[in-house]
Amino acid sequence: MRGPVTDPKRAAGPRAMRTAAGAVASAALLLPLLGAAPSDARTSASRLQLAFAAAAAEYRVPQSVLLGVSYLQSRWDAHGATPSVTGGYGPMHLTDARTALAETPHHSEGAEDARGDSARARLLPDAKAPAPSGLPARLRTLPEAAELTGLSPAELRTDPAANVAGGAALLAAAQQDLGEPLSEDPADWYGAVARFSGADDTATASAYANDVYDVIRTGQERTTDAGQLVALAAQPALAPDTAQLAGAGLRTLAAGGTECPKTVSCEWLPAPYEEFGDDDYGNHDLGDRPASQSIRYIVVHDTEGTWEGVLNMVQDPTYVSWNYTLRSTDGHIAQHVKAKDVAWHAGNWYVNAKSIGLEHEGFLADPDAWYTEAMYRSSARLVRYLAQKYGIPLDRQHILGHDNVPGTTTATIKGMHTDPGPYWDWRHYFELLGSPFEPSADQRGGLVTIRPDYATNQPGYTGCDAKGEPCTAHGSSAVRLHSGPGDSYPLIKDIGLGTVPGTGVNDLSSRVSTGQQYAVAGRDGDWTAIWYLGQKAWFKNPKQDPTAVDAAGLVVTPKKGADSVPVYGRAYPEASAYPDGVPVQAVSPLPYPLPKGQKYVVGDKVPGEYYYAVTFDQADHKVVVGKDLYYEIQFGHRVAFVRAADVRVVP
Repeated sequence: MRGPVTDPKRAAGPRAMRTAAGAVASAALLLPLLGAAPSDARTSASRLQLAFAAAAAEYRVPQSVLLGVSYLQSRWDAHGATPSVTGGYGPMHLTDARTALAETPHHSEGAEDARGDSARARLLPDAKAPAPSGLPARLRTLPEAAELTGLSPAELRTDPAANVAGGAALLAAAQQDLGEPLSEDPADWYGAVARFSGADDTATASAYANDVYDVIRTGQERTTDAGQLVALAAQPALAPDTAQLAGAGLRTLAAGGTECPKTVSCEWLPAPYEEFGDDDYGNHDLGDRPASQSIRYIVVHDTEGTWEGVLNMVQDPTYVSWNYTLRSTDGHIAQHVKAKDVAWHAGNWYVNAKSIGLEHEGFLADPDAWYTEAMYRSSARLVRYLAQKYGIPLDRQHILGHDNVPGTTTATIKGMHTDPGPYWDWRHYFELLGSPFEPSADQRGGLVTIRPDYATNQPGYTGCDAKGEPCTAHGSSAVRLHSGPGDSYPLIKDIGLGTVPGTGVNDLSSRVSTGQQYAVAGRDGDWTAIWYLGQKAWFKNPKQDPTAVDAAGLVVTPKKGADSVPVYGRAYPEASAYPDGVPVQAVSPLPYPLPKGQKYVVGDKVPGEYYYAVTFDQADHKVVVGKDLYYEIQFGHRVAFVRAADVRVVP
């Protein structure tokens, strides 16, 4: 039975809402013009816009507020009713994370040594994320919406219109809990929007609300992953009542000492630098970057654990570490390791010593599912800030996924991690970074930048829920590679993995990703070939719906007279560069040769460098820099290094 509209605990009326002719008629007036399309086609493509209008009318929430909140959660996408990395469903990201907890924490999975330094014993921590006695409220909004609306949890998960109604009911309830009226003026809803974030502190809640109101002020229009046309008209003069937040009962954040931009909420939760038994210590190394050695990479991870559990682990001296953790529901950031110090996160000591690691909350280990817009935006702001501060180029050879970090030796290749996975939207992420992937040449440029349309690019994966079982169709940044110009040709094989390539969600054998650049090795109709792991690899690239755009730049190829040159997973100095007391580190080639006639895109030219840090006393730490120079290259799905003396650089 439906209660009065002013009752925040009312049983839901969206069932009636969906047939309310008045609400639908008024919503139609708000739709963008759709040309001369037939009225039934227009209505079909506008169902979601109508649902926003109807839910806004039913629950007396300004439509612009409802649209702005939804955009910051999902960009209005429904994701085929699949959950986000934190168990959130639908356009409003209503969370139901009870069954989505991962059993194995990310850095304990597989055989990867997070530190990745052969001068120290392999570090394979066995710490487990503590089982929470109860999920926090921010991960249980869908059951609350079911109670408010009377709709079933199944409807809220699978029906976008019901999901929008659930979000509207939550906003209305938050507004009334704050003692505010159900006003038609969006400026009066700042406190409710902040509360919708699920944040328990004022800094995070206000940062979230500011983002929502920025969306409303600037306006948005896009076609969703389900082909729905949704528009939010800009309201540039909108000034919300930010004073409402004072009465929300939220804590004040302890943000002292953090290295974050002012545009995000950030707190300092330090990882411990502590000594324990048998002269061992953890969980990072002190350093003096960038004075002692440059910071050249930012590595994007996902946590494969809940926020609360992951924070417990990073504060354990026997565990591993990373620099920042980002929360999915609201984009909140915790910093654990200063940029001057070296965290243990990437499985490759050379990369660790020259990088900053960002862990993004997510605990659907199979697969790494979709991520919220709030987290994308917060992450992009942090990365922009760090890139500017340390002179890190905003490209895919410096902004790496963990899945792009190479194994250090042949033996470590199989154990390297594959996060943040094929569902991380690199194209959108770089747009938020202000460095979109655009064509920079015509076909004569000789390179391509991988850039599929995320929503429509849906390569089939298996193993998301069970080994060999098909995954739910979903947009992806990844493109599959074949040994010839057609789907019937076998997939490209990665000899370092030593397995038959397949369609597993974590199988990187024959996969390129958005933003990565490769030299063109041939074209055949709708198919383009690139040089990849020493092979000619083909992907479908039709002119009418291109998977890649043309580019130009520098490439390396073996020096004249060489049939092939070795490829390395780290750029270490020559033996003569090591001082007394520092053991020489082997310069071990990976199993992939770079044959003559092939070309690979160049990143940095760097000297061989090794950070010796195997004792608790920082006075024993040394940065060894050699005379040998290396080029970083995009070699396969992961980056790699070649000695400058072995190759020549050509445009």
